[in-house]
Amino acid sequence: MNNWFTTDRIDADTYIISEYRHWEETHCYLLNGSERSLLIDTGLGICDIHDEVRKLTDKPITAIATHIHWDHIGGHKNFPDFYAHQDELNWLNGAFPLTMEQIKDMVVDRCDLPVGYDVNCYEFFQGKPAMVLQDCERIDLGDRCIQVLHTPGHSPGHMCFWEKNRGYLFTGDLVYKDTLFAYYPSTDPQAYLVSLERISALPVKRVFPAHHSLDIQPEILNRMRDAFRKLQAEGQLHHGSGTFDYGDWAVWL
Repeated sequence: MNNWFTTDRIDADTYIISEYRHWEETHCYLLNGSERSLLIDTGLGICDIHDEVRKLTDKPITAIATHIHWDHIGGHKNFPDFYAHQDELNWLNGAFPLTMEQIKDMVVDRCDLPVGYDVNCYEFFQGKPAMVLQDCERIDLGDRCIQVLHTPGHSPGHMCFWEKNRGYLFTGDLVYKDTLFAYYPSTDPQAYLVSLERISALPVKRVFPAHHSLDIQPEILNRMRDAFRKLQAEGQLHHGSGTFDYGDWAVWL
């Protein structure tokens, strides 16, 4: 199971841990503070991200998911100190709206699986968070402060994480280059626009998405907001209206 993860350094205290061998190309982020570390998302869970994280910090680690989807909480089982948003607690307690067979199909889809990996052993993480988060809460890492922004749209309890001092915005599945998913029954296109309005107003210096290209600039926040505004004005910001392509990104409604 070697070479499943690719690690890149953002700065002296911040790392990207990526899963490029899966089509979703999920990115997790490790933020090291003077007192503890924060791991934003834990990936698919095909391989143990805990082993990778321990190479990069000796501090106590809190895991926090941008949202409770299988590709963001797969490694949570190895992080008992984890936080979750109040609006998705039911998904951690047996109420996720997809079956295990559907999830397993997506785990193995277009994936260079490690030799010997058995998808039949795959589990959707369930558990009780050490802290239930609400909008605007702050997470103190010692010399770093991360603000929780409740940004529903992709999912009910989706969160972005804002580090004002560095201008870092961790956008989860709300913003990335590729096709944004807003067609599931658990998505909310109208809430998506409200969330884009909110984050596009921030003085962001760097955007860190949960999937695909890391060559992404803050200007995309305004472009996405404006596109969603136009869809709303044209009466198309609702489920079933189709897929809209904007060049380096698209949205499936």
